[in-house]
Amino acid sequence: MDSSSQNTDNILDRLVSPDRPFQEQTEDELMDGEYHDEVERLFNDATSEIDDSSQQQQSRRIVRDGNVRNQGDDDDEESGEELFGNDFERDYLPRPELDVYERDQLDDASYSELSADDRRAAEAELRQRDKIEGRIAGRMRRGLDIYDDESEITETADAELESAKKKKRFSRRTAEIFGELEDEDRMVESIENLEDTRGLSVRDWVVQMAPKREIFNRFKEFLINTCDERNRFIYRDKIKSMVEDNRQSFEVEYHILAAKEQILAYFLPDAPLEMFEIFNAAAKDIVLKMYPAYSRIAKEIYARISHLPLLEDIRSLRQLHLNQLVRTHGVITSATSILPQLSIAKYDCLKCHYVLGPFIQTQLSETRPGSCPECQSNGPFSLNMEETIYQNYQRITIQEAPGKVSAGRIPRSKDVILLGDLCDSCRPGDEVEVTGVYSNSYDGSLNIANGFPVFSTVILGNHVLRKDNWAAAISITDDDVVDILKLSKDYRIADRIIASMGPSIYGHKKVKRALALALFGGESKNPGDKHRIRGDINVLLCGDPGTAKSQFLKYLSKIAPRAVFTTGQGASAVGLTASVHKSPLTREWTLEAGALVLADRGVCLIDEFDKMSDQDRTSIHEAMEQQSISISKAGIVASLQARCSVIAASNPNGGRYDVGLTFAQNVDLTEPIISRFDIICPYRQKIKDANLQDQIANLEENLEQMTSQEQMNEVTSSDLELIPQDLLRKYIIYARQRIHPRLAKIDKDKITRLYSELRRESMLTGSIPITVRHIESIIRCAEAHARMHLRDAVGENDVNIAIQTIIDSFIETQKYSVQKTMMKTFSRYFSRSNTELLFTLLRQMMHEEIVLRRNRSHRNDHNMGGDDDDFIEKVEISEPEFAKRARQLEIYHLKNLYESRSFTMQNYHYDPSRKVIVQKF
Repeated sequence: MDSSSQNTDNILDRLVSPDRPFQEQTEDELMDGEYHDEVERLFNDATSEIDDSSQQQQSRRIVRDGNVRNQGDDDDEESGEELFGNDFERDYLPRPELDVYERDQLDDASYSELSADDRRAAEAELRQRDKIEGRIAGRMRRGLDIYDDESEITETADAELESAKKKKRFSRRTAEIFGELEDEDRMVESIENLEDTRGLSVRDWVVQMAPKREIFNRFKEFLINTCDERNRFIYRDKIKSMVEDNRQSFEVEYHILAAKEQILAYFLPDAPLEMFEIFNAAAKDIVLKMYPAYSRIAKEIYARISHLPLLEDIRSLRQLHLNQLVRTHGVITSATSILPQLSIAKYDCLKCHYVLGPFIQTQLSETRPGSCPECQSNGPFSLNMEETIYQNYQRITIQEAPGKVSAGRIPRSKDVILLGDLCDSCRPGDEVEVTGVYSNSYDGSLNIANGFPVFSTVILGNHVLRKDNWAAAISITDDDVVDILKLSKDYRIADRIIASMGPSIYGHKKVKRALALALFGGESKNPGDKHRIRGDINVLLCGDPGTAKSQFLKYLSKIAPRAVFTTGQGASAVGLTASVHKSPLTREWTLEAGALVLADRGVCLIDEFDKMSDQDRTSIHEAMEQQSISISKAGIVASLQARCSVIAASNPNGGRYDVGLTFAQNVDLTEPIISRFDIICPYRQKIKDANLQDQIANLEENLEQMTSQEQMNEVTSSDLELIPQDLLRKYIIYARQRIHPRLAKIDKDKITRLYSELRRESMLTGSIPITVRHIESIIRCAEAHARMHLRDAVGENDVNIAIQTIIDSFIETQKYSVQKTMMKTFSRYFSRSNTELLFTLLRQMMHEEIVLRRNRSHRNDHNMGGDDDDFIEKVEISEPEFAKRARQLEIYHLKNLYESRSFTMQNYHYDPSRKVIVQKF
């Protein structure tokens, strides 16, 4: 080839290079007129040479066809064209008489050359027409396309040019910084328009060689070049962290992939298995080029897709989702052991000992060889145990969360297959989000039962996220944190929280305080990882029928971020703890979690606790104290976590609580189970008929608007402002997550003396047993009270409230005849509330002022000879003096007292201008 031809080829290669668009290649060159003329001349010469060559080839083809036809007349046995022989050169002889074209098919009109701007506008118009006519493949299923609700962005030529230049500059920068990853194929795209599937489905399109190579290159570019707002490479850092921890996988956020490579994010949900295969190959290629020796640690590298935008419920999975990438959530109820599964199999021919394979094993069917290529026999074949590659396999079952199932519906469940490093990443009782491929397999047993072809479905897991059980229920924004911190500054916050517990239930302040302490909970301790002390508080409610025990439990199931509700009659021992059963698929024994395990890091609510059998109640002894459930059945020896508060409701013997008997005589519970409850609340209906009638009337009037704050305040009988339930729930979550109170300077001798007296009284009266657990109960209640105030240290006031709660619980379980005596015995341990102390201080100061005025009046009357029977209409005291005495009692907030309804009802009035407190008589 001469130099002119070579020059022509070079120019043409530059003009039609697939690496960059025509606009970017010629924008600078078009500015130079000489260069433009040279390009046009070379282009015309090249076109002429191509036309001459085409005419010669056409003539030779005609001659060759004529020769073949003549030869076929001579020899009928031979047919077809003679491609080789002595006369093959005749095929290239020109035949001008046959080089004739139909005139109506030719366009001889002359057209002016398009400018660069006109060409860009024409291309933009064609792209817009393709979008309107739907020539590009169909969209993702609704909800997955993150641009569904946004107006489509018009692609202008200037934006394309700038994007192409920026991408090229960034690629050069990447090649300089990331030199070890340079690859010629990385910069060469297989095809230009990957989104044009040419009428094929996405699954058929991505398995072809050209699209597959294009996706491979684009995903590598995405992993290498993606940066955050601080220009830090996101996935290089993730790969580095993965290698440091000797792991096999790293996460790829779907929204980042959709923002950088929209077409890959579009293909992924429709063809997940094929796309995962390409992604994993690209990830492995990058990792091995960064760390060549890492193949000795991990044979495969996996890209885990997280943050898929559409979250499906288990019961909403349908035929539409088959072979699609889905994201669902639930609680793990059972899990199999980790088994080896064939990944790449090789077989031995037993006749000639030839090794067949490798055969890639799929999840749907077994892959076996047909015949031996060496001896052509059909078997038998045996599995080559040495060269076969295995992978970890585990099958788990996820079930809808108990609190998220509609009333009257049975919780649905779905099996999930975990492979590779996903195995053993979660255990029964964990609440998880699973991202995977919703697949199906033929199940013969279903066909026998139903009589027609039915497929069983399973999720092939790609990513598993364990959710924090309290944080997952609700998200707390920055505005919520501001409201929570503002709320915690109220010195009556504990009283407001207690009053807000079950606002529609009248009275029962002690019960509400116990439930509030159980929701906040104490701090678990495990010094030296040797002995764990629980921090959750267990509460037992026992009272007459109709005293809102079940109503309290139903309220807690709504306000607690994670709660499992069950009844004693409808729960068995294995239903509460855990069970072992044989898997119908693998025929192996698997572990299935019960209610206490599902309520891990939450609250387990048990109604009708007295209806449980003694054997069932005995099974929860370990769960209530050690907060674990040990299983030793069918060769399975395991221990599951049950770190939850147990709140149970029980009816007394005979249906009515007899105050003439002790608590142990009123209930049919053993001493071991009673001693495991920190707080026991026996209560009866003590509300006066008039108050109860008013309460019912208020509830009926405000039934529809019960959620508003103003009408909540009308229902309550106190002057405390109730906390909205949504804010209260967030307050509880915030306190449990971020507040971890520690024991500071507490009066240990006081607790010791209290324990000795309680134990002595318990032995004398024969009531509930007092054990060392009650000392721990005092500490737990003190920590919970400190957590209510968002304090990091337990103070003396917290200990006093905890002691008062435990003493109330102990005294309420006694006979009515000894309760008053015990109240006097333990009266020195009781601490009065701040409000009571302030009103007592007010009455004391008012009394002092009255005495002082009467003394003055008596002296004046004595000197003047008058009477001393003048009536005092009002008394004034100095507010600064009152605040000074309040600070001596460690009370610093008085504003709420002045604004309270009790302050007004007792005829007090605060005058801020004169700074005096006035009481009228």
